[in-house]
Amino acid sequence: MKRYFEVVAGFPPEVVAVAVLWTAAKAAGVPRPLEDFLRCSRAEERRVRRVAWRLKEVMKLGRRPIEDYVKTLAARVNLPAAVVKSAVELLERNRRVLFGKNPWVSAAAALWLASFKRLGLLKALAEAAGTTTASIRNAANRMRV
Repeated sequence: MKRYFEVVAGFPPEVVAVAVLWTAAKAAGVPRPLEDFLRCSRAEERRVRRVAWRLKEVMKLGRRPIEDYVKTLAARVNLPAAVVKSAVELLERNRRVLFGKNPWVSAAAALWLASFKRLGLLKALAEAAGTTTASIRNAANRMRV
């Protein structure tokens, strides 16, 4: 409970209340437009979105584990299980570096590094992840092997 208070510290109570209600509605599977909640309060939309984003990050709502992305990409480009295992371990070691980054790009970069930068694989991974080879290369450069 304490960590949720730290996340919203410094924001007015009305902003926090609207953000919590909006986030709870989404989490319960009954998403409503933010405007519905803003009609009943004096909170600014920008601040509510910021608090809601912070809450979502802390609660890890709507996000699949990174391992799912790795397994999906590996299946799309037919990589062996040993490479997948190595890529997942690599992502675990680099979790802080990749925080807030596109999970498809991070997974593709880990798979590329785990396969020892095999030629031709970078383009196939980029295509499978729906991104560019440059973004995968940049993410790979941020990772420690």
